Amino acid sequence: MKAEEFDKKFDDAEDITKYLDVSKAQRPGREQKRVNVDFPLWMIHQLDKEAKRLGVARQSIIKVWVAERLKKSA
Repeated sequence: MKAEEFDKKFDDAEDITKYLDVSKAQRPGREQKRVNVDFPLWMIHQLDKEAKRLGVARQSIIKVWVAERLKKSA
């Protein structure tokens, strides 16, 4: 299928998923790299307390808070 035909199907709100090979799909900028960060014990306790209150993992709190801070400074 030519790109113009594919674009038309997309623009016409047709289901184009049968034309896609999602087995190798990637979301740019979403690759992950593990980092180690040492926190003082009091921070760990506060993070755990907040994570428990929200019903999420400690790592989730850290990711969200860091992302919020980075968006503010951008």
